Amino acid sequence: MIESLVTPRIATQDAIQHLLHAAFSSGKSFALWRKPQSKLLELVLDSEELTRKVGMGIEELPAGFIVHPFEDQENKQAFFIKACSYFSLDLNLENQEVEFPDWVKVNSDRTRPITAYFNRKKPSSSAEKEKQDVGESKTHFIELVEKSIQSIKAGYLEKVVPARTKTIPISEKFDLVQSIWELLFSYPNSFVNFFHIPEIGTWLGASPEILIETKGNEFYTMSLAGTQKAQGDNPLKSATWTQKEIEEQALVSRYIVDCFKKIRLREYEEHGPKTVLAGDLLHLRSDFRVNMKETNFPQLGSVMLDLLHPTSAVCGMPRKQAHDFLKEHEDFDRRFFAGFLGPVNIQGGTSIYVNLRTASFGENEIKLYAGAGVTEDSDPEKEWEETELKCRIIGKFFQPQLP
Repeated sequence: MIESLVTPRIATQDAIQHLLHAAFSSGKSFALWRKPQSKLLELVLDSEELTRKVGMGIEELPAGFIVHPFEDQENKQAFFIKACSYFSLDLNLENQEVEFPDWVKVNSDRTRPITAYFNRKKPSSSAEKEKQDVGESKTHFIELVEKSIQSIKAGYLEKVVPARTKTIPISEKFDLVQSIWELLFSYPNSFVNFFHIPEIGTWLGASPEILIETKGNEFYTMSLAGTQKAQGDNPLKSATWTQKEIEEQALVSRYIVDCFKKIRLREYEEHGPKTVLAGDLLHLRSDFRVNMKETNFPQLGSVMLDLLHPTSAVCGMPRKQAHDFLKEHEDFDRRFFAGFLGPVNIQGGTSIYVNLRTASFGENEIKLYAGAGVTEDSDPEKEWEETELKCRIIGKFFQPQLP
């Protein structure tokens, strides 16, 4: 029997470094996260090298971490990291005695750089490479926004959310642990997450948007939309919203209410909209709560997860028409961006977030993802500028001078 690795007092940042090296060198899938307003950093590690896929029935799943791509709407299958090992660190403590689990001691080799574990899969064809390039193109994005506005004016769509990518090189000074550490303390209101599934991908993000959350008998979801840069000493008080932004957020709220109506759920609480801060940006948010015991709806989490994804905040309205429009015109693979992810049945609760403000890691490069909500009153150049702001949310932690 291998004994647990007990350290003398160790800096919390060094403990994270130790955990990540061990998790990567284990060759298994793992996820690391901190929920909004929490000081608990949590990690799960799978014990098998196989890539697990599961359905949407989250109530029946074992403890673990779920990751669903934006696409795959027909199969409704998600990647799943089973919590064969669970570990947590108190971020309130600068130094602490840490009793690491056995797998950390087994995989304690720190000679190999973390970046060596990042997915090195190259595009398998010229078509794939072309799709990647399309995601980077400002010209393509502007044209896509213009097509979106035309479809809205023609009455085909109410709103659509085109996306784009921005690729930056990994510098020689890049430090993954430092990037995670700075994200944790810069964005206390976001779901800071990092996951690695061998041969599938390595991603880091700081999402402001809960898709669904269940704990005990309570179900929670939110509508989050509208974006502007936080400015001044008190940005929450000084924010003003245009009619376009107010309507954009109202569309998301109406879709949630329509989902409740579809399943004949009438007893729910709605609060908002209110202005909230997420990193350097402000958004409009409304909160929705349901008592699953009183409404006799114990599987509300799974039902709403199925109905809500992809939300109008990342896809558009009507959902099917917006999704079809993006599939035809966006011309690049969003992968896990605008999908969903989060801990399932961990510590008695499930918290699943829309995968926003996120980046994927590849060989010598980091790919940032962002989208913008387009309505009839949108300005294509301003929508591009909005995606630039969103890319900077975490991109600045990799390149401090990112424009």
